[in-house]
Amino acid sequence: MKKLIPVAKLFIAFNAFCLSVLPVAHAKDWAFDVWLDKQKIGTHTFSLNNNRLQSRADFNVKVLFINAYRYQHQADETWQGACLANLKAHTEENKVVTDVNGQLQDKQFVTEKRSAKKSDSQTLPACIMTFAYWNAEILKQSRLLNPQNAEYLDVTVTDEGAKTILVKGENLQTRQYRLNGRLQGKDKLKITLWYDQQQEWVALESVTPEGYRIVYKLV
Repeated sequence: MKKLIPVAKLFIAFNAFCLSVLPVAHAKDWAFDVWLDKQKIGTHTFSLNNNRLQSRADFNVKVLFINAYRYQHQADETWQGACLANLKAHTEENKVVTDVNGQLQDKQFVTEKRSAKKSDSQTLPACIMTFAYWNAEILKQSRLLNPQNAEYLDVTVTDEGAKTILVKGENLQTRQYRLNGRLQGKDKLKITLWYDQQQEWVALESVTPEGYRIVYKLV
């Protein structure tokens, strides 16, 4: 039997937005059902209004009808142009609580992470992005901030070409990308992304080190 995973450590980094692509007055919502192998485990939604983004995730993994893994995550972000100005994220993972706060100040972006085990802070460049999957500009970045745990990851992106996938019950022409995130030489994230011909984010898939397949399906 596969070892039960801390799912969020691999793929929850979905809380960013870049106003260089989406105009300030633009409002939009994304809603995904989230599957772990063949089991639907919850939902992840994103709501953008002006320069503010809200991300909400709620997962519950069951094994033999027993709640084996519980995950709740919420993040609120404020942006100035193409740069993150403010971040507030709260995560509960099997009752382990982590809070991350970030603020643009004095030409630097300062983050503070608090959990039951420890607290720490870091100073980053003034203009940073989180994992803005709904913004195709993310594919051009070399470093991204994970709002769940404040890790500032090195990222590489590979264009894997045109693909036809099923979205909302219909075949859709998309372009597929592989995004890898690393920290101090260690792999942290291995994610496949799909965008339609208008560069709108439409799907995500990841495989955990334990071999589980995680899929985000647009609804």
